[in-house]
Amino acid sequence: MLSSSEIATIHAAVRTAGDQFLLDFRRLPVPQTMAELQARLADIEARCMAALQAPLTAAFPTTPWLAADDFGLSAEAATLPAQYWLCDAMDGAIQYVQQLPGWTINLVLMHQAEPVFAAIYDPLAQELFWAQAGAGAFVNKTPLRPSTKREPGVMVAVFEHTHGLDEDVALRQRVSQGLATLLGTYGVVRNYGPHGLQLAYIGAGRLDVFLQVGRDLENWLPGLLIGREAGADVLTATGQPWQWAADSLLVTALDLSATFPLIQLPA
Repeated sequence: MLSSSEIATIHAAVRTAGDQFLLDFRRLPVPQTMAELQARLADIEARCMAALQAPLTAAFPTTPWLAADDFGLSAEAATLPAQYWLCDAMDGAIQYVQQLPGWTINLVLMHQAEPVFAAIYDPLAQELFWAQAGAGAFVNKTPLRPSTKREPGVMVAVFEHTHGLDEDVALRQRVSQGLATLLGTYGVVRNYGPHGLQLAYIGAGRLDVFLQVGRDLENWLPGLLIGREAGADVLTATGQPWQWAADSLLVTALDLSATFPLIQLPA
C-alpha cells in the first residue's frame, strides 16, 4: 500500500496538472481544422505529462510510464512491466477544446496487471476522485457510496463506445443492441463524455449504470478501480465478472445487475 505521504504527492501532482488548464479554458478559440485540433491535443498531452512526470518520477523513480496511446487496446498483461503508471493526459480533451465541461486528468498505478491506485481529477468542480485497492474510494476526503435506487424508471444510465465502429459491422451491431437495451430498461440514458468520470460518478451515486461494448481498457482502468472500491458491481455486458481480456464493461450500483435484466449480447 502507498503511504500517506506518497498519496499526498500523487494528489498534488494531479491537481497541479489539471489546474493549469483552467487558465486557458474558454479563452482559446475552438479549433476549426484538423491541423488545429491535432496541435491543441498534442499541446494538452505534453503539458499534462510534464506536470505529472516531474514530481512523480522523483517520488517513484523506478516506476515507468505508459501513455494511454502507447498502451494499446491489444495489450496483454504478460507483456507489460510489473508496475507502471498509465496516464490519459486529458480524458475528455475534445470537450476541453470545444469549451465544454467534462474533462479530467486520469492516472492509475498498475501492479501485476491490477490497478492499485487511481486518481481522476475534475478541475472545474475541484473534485478529486481517488481510490487505493483494498482501502475504499473517495472524492476529496469524502467516502464514495453508490446509489441505492431499485426503480429503473428513476435510474440514469450512461454509455460509451470504442473507436472503429465505421470499420467493424459486428461491433456496431453489438453497440446498437446494448444501447437499445439501456433505452428500453432505464428512465434516463445519456452519454456524458469522459469514461473515468462517469465510472467515478457510479461510485458516487450520481449515475446508476455504465455500459461500454467494445474493448477500451486504458480508459476503463482508473474509473474501474474507483467504482469497485466504492462498492459498485464491475461486470461484463453479459453479467460475468470483469477481467483483463473482457471486451465490454458494465458497472452498476451494488446488486443492480441481479435485480434487473442483464445486457444480453451475442458473442
